[in-house]
Amino acid sequence: MGKMEEFITKQTCQGANKVFPAPPPLPGPATNCRRKGSLMKNGSAIRGNICAATATRALWDRLFDGGYKTDVIIKTDNGGIICAHSNILGMASPVLRGMLKQAKGFGHRRPISIHIHGVPQDAVRAFIRFLYSSSYEKEEMKEFVLPLLVMSHTYVVPQLKRVCEQQLEHGLLTIENVVDAFQLSLLCDAPRLTLIAHRMIVMTCKAVRETEGWKAMKKSNPALEKELLESMMDEEHGRDIMMQKEKNRKSNEQRIYLQLCEAMEALVHIFRDGCRTIGPHDKDLKEHQTPCDYGDCCKGLELLVRHFASCKLRVPGGCIHCKRMWQLLELHSRLCTDSNSCRVPLCRNLKEKIRKQSKKDEIKWKILVKRILRTKRIGGAPIFVSSNSNSSP
Repeated sequence: MGKMEEFITKQTCQGANKVFPAPPPLPGPATNCRRKGSLMKNGSAIRGNICAATATRALWDRLFDGGYKTDVIIKTDNGGIICAHSNILGMASPVLRGMLKQAKGFGHRRPISIHIHGVPQDAVRAFIRFLYSSSYEKEEMKEFVLPLLVMSHTYVVPQLKRVCEQQLEHGLLTIENVVDAFQLSLLCDAPRLTLIAHRMIVMTCKAVRETEGWKAMKKSNPALEKELLESMMDEEHGRDIMMQKEKNRKSNEQRIYLQLCEAMEALVHIFRDGCRTIGPHDKDLKEHQTPCDYGDCCKGLELLVRHFASCKLRVPGGCIHCKRMWQLLELHSRLCTDSNSCRVPLCRNLKEKIRKQSKKDEIKWKILVKRILRTKRIGGAPIFVSSNSNSSP
């Protein structure tokens, strides 16, 4: 037996008489600062400490606010100065990194000076803070969203650019700033923002044309104003066309429902009173009968009924004319209030069939019946209630 095996055996024999300490407890539920493995953020998995993001951002904010060992001075309008760290600026923005390298190449001593003009100093401070901690204050974003969009594009900070676009899309785009946002979106290569701003300008053209942004654009960029006016005219013309189409559609629907109303009344009239050369078996039809009130509708139904009675393909779907007759009969059965004594053929049988129809078909028929009743308000009309009564000869 080898020395290692003797050692293991000896330790095992000696340990048999010892009391080993209890094992440590199993890990409990994860706290706010406990490592939890994989977290989900915006549908993607991230790893790390749950409170790391908050703590890390607070640390970077303190570093920026405290200005500990800064080596860059950022000069803004009105003599403003912001201190920063060259390593952080260079890692966050390739443009700033190039500017820093260029300044060092010219032999500038530290601290290095960088100039950012054309935007408020507070906007520059919010921009530099985002480079440190990837965070921002809501009030600063609300006030400086457009300058931040410009700087994020100019200094190639895509994360901030996406944030600005999202903030504008979800509430910060207003009638007052939409013209400026539209012009900046064209300059900053933000196609989605361009589309959203253009749509808002077109939809609220009257209010937008009263803003200061529109007046400034009119002076500085008349060609763009002309394009927007043409877009407004096209939109207004398209809106008028759509309104006319919708009006025509509703008019056609109304006409169809009125025709169905007349067809239902004429159907009851034929089988209750008789008309022309067709009617109930116990009704004597006169050769020179006075024309009824339904005219061509009654004549068309008469031809359809005669075809239905003699057609060899009477099953639904076998003949287009028979299929139409089946549909008229079913529609009548849904409108009829007294199928037991109704004189229209198959009225009661079709009511029994309706109870076995699929839910999908039932919904379609209910919608049709509802619209017909609403069109002419015939739900309680005597012609359906008294379809079994005989008129006087």
